[in-house]
Amino acid sequence: MAIYHLEAKVISRGAGRSAVAAAAYMSCSQILNDYDGVQHDYTRKQGLVWQQIFLPEYAPAEWSDRGTLWNAVEENEKTKDSRLAREFVVALPIEMGKAEWQSLLTEFIQDNFVADGMCADVCIHDTDGHNPHAHIMVTVRPLAENGQWQYKTEKEYLCVRDGEEMGFTGAEFKQAQREGWEKQYQYKIGRKKEYMAPSAAEAAGYERASKTPKSTRFGRQNPIAARWNSDEQLVLWRSAWADVTNRYLERVGAEARIDHRSHADCGILEQPTIHEGVTARAMEQQGFIADRCELNRQIKADNKLLRELRSAFEKIAKAVKNTVPAIAEAMETLRRNMLIFRYQILHTKANRRSIKNTLADVVPILRQYSDLVGQIKTLSRKRKGLLDEKKATSALNVLKQRELAKRIAQLSEDIEELHSEKAMILSRFDKTDDEGMKEVKKWVASMESSLQRLEQTEAKYQAELDAALAQFRELIGEAESMDKAELHVQRQGLRKTYTQDARDRLQKAHGKQYSPITMMEAQQDVDHLLREDERKLEPPAQKRPVRHQPEPQKKPPKRDYER
Repeated sequence: MAIYHLEAKVISRGAGRSAVAAAAYMSCSQILNDYDGVQHDYTRKQGLVWQQIFLPEYAPAEWSDRGTLWNAVEENEKTKDSRLAREFVVALPIEMGKAEWQSLLTEFIQDNFVADGMCADVCIHDTDGHNPHAHIMVTVRPLAENGQWQYKTEKEYLCVRDGEEMGFTGAEFKQAQREGWEKQYQYKIGRKKEYMAPSAAEAAGYERASKTPKSTRFGRQNPIAARWNSDEQLVLWRSAWADVTNRYLERVGAEARIDHRSHADCGILEQPTIHEGVTARAMEQQGFIADRCELNRQIKADNKLLRELRSAFEKIAKAVKNTVPAIAEAMETLRRNMLIFRYQILHTKANRRSIKNTLADVVPILRQYSDLVGQIKTLSRKRKGLLDEKKATSALNVLKQRELAKRIAQLSEDIEELHSEKAMILSRFDKTDDEGMKEVKKWVASMESSLQRLEQTEAKYQAELDAALAQFRELIGEAESMDKAELHVQRQGLRKTYTQDARDRLQKAHGKQYSPITMMEAQQDVDHLLREDERKLEPPAQKRPVRHQPEPQKKPPKRDYER
């Protein structure tokens, strides 16, 4: 089925990324980055389905070459933290074919990026035939109609007039100056420096302390670039992708539709799945259980179970009439749902405890490892300093040589001891070096993320349980005027079937992780939760017939011969 996925991120040097490297990766090609001289080769990468460059009509024709385009972007950006490009990753509907994907992307890119003055580079990937998606890279600096890059930000001078301060660009200042506006400079006023207009400072006889006029910190952003960077524009792009995709889905006769809104905005209580990533899927292929993949499986199973339960109860709720059988079925359906909700809460709590216990064991060891690495580096620098000092000390200075040698030996012993402790920690995690421990740190971060997800899951099921209890109490009110004995009999007749249905659904959702003990605990909790409300519907106790005890027989009097 078609799913909505549009991820937007900025490619910047400040994050250690390169536009040329990103373009080479998504196009599975080899491109030389002229900015730093690094050759980026991704020709071994597989899964490329289609690629295309889209340019505004006034862009240089040579930019139709991918390497030329992104090297031009890199060349124009001078700072070490420059924003180079914006990247979108979109999921493509499996209901379409390659031709429809190309048409869909072409229309979306032409209408939303190229028409607004951006250069766009798009590639379709589909490595396994089940995950078609597209990478779209667009330029972030506006392009003028003469084919030259526009500014992202322009210096803005803060000028004063009659006590009022206002910002002007260099081009605007000439007109502003004719209207009486003055730039501000720093002047020495005693031991302090203050910004003042030259006319006021000269009248007071102050000496200028700087030639640089006062200006805004970041300058004035290009209005086009400011719009592209806004949250409002991102919402428009997300909406546009949903609209054009739905038009193409309708065109190919597919019933599926996508929605750019979040689950919360759509009123959906289901949790969205998380991005697994290449590393997690690779671990799965090697036989390891990747936490993010496992979490996604559980999220999907939970969401499917919720949909089934809601659908089942909605059908019953629509059909409920003020009859004993209908009310009994609705009550037992709600009880079944509550069993499932309570089981899920208990199951989630147990998983949270397990993860917390694991983290409580692992995190201190990781801290110890980091401390050891830091100590080793510190002592190694000290030893190097002493070695350099010993080398520079004359051999004739025997006392100094002996002292330095002794200190070096002590440091060497301390370093070796720290290395031994470090090796023990590495062996505990089955790692050989610092790179291996980085994987452990990533795993810990994944566990912490899973912990947050489990907290959300628990809150979700608690809300479902509370809602089901409220619906059950409404049915209690409707049933107060009914024959309580008949209602009790009807419910008891359904109880076993619906309880077993709850077990079957949970076993299907959890597989080998299903726990009968947890199910028993959930059943006890739900029965306890409903007991107080159900007392209102208990059939009246039938009085037992009074048994008349026979009067004790009197012993016959003893006869004379018995005396």
